[in-house]
Amino acid sequence: KLLTSNYELPSPPTLVLASLVATGDGRIIVGTLKGFDQTVNLILDDAHERVFSVNQGVEEVPLGLYLVRGDNVACVGEIDQEIDNNLGLSTIKADPLPQIVH
Repeated sequence: KLLTSNYELPSPPTLVLASLVATGDGRIIVGTLKGFDQTVNLILDDAHERVFSVNQGVEEVPLGLYLVRGDNVACVGEIDQEIDNNLGLSTIKADPLPQIVH
């Protein structure tokens, strides 16, 4: 006999964080963190890479849905959207990050 109930299981929490990922090869990738696993593989939605240059402002290259392998993650941080939107990236000039040397 099948038992029925009006009780519904709660849905699992969703992870939706605006995040910045610095990779071991010196790339800066910004997107919405949708998931991760025990090896720090990251799933970013609406991702774009921020390319820094000393000659011109920051260029943003759209990537879409993007997977970053855990062995290439150097740092992950949450972005404050309000502050990020007011940075004026087109006026920021900086050297690109160097890659990690082991």
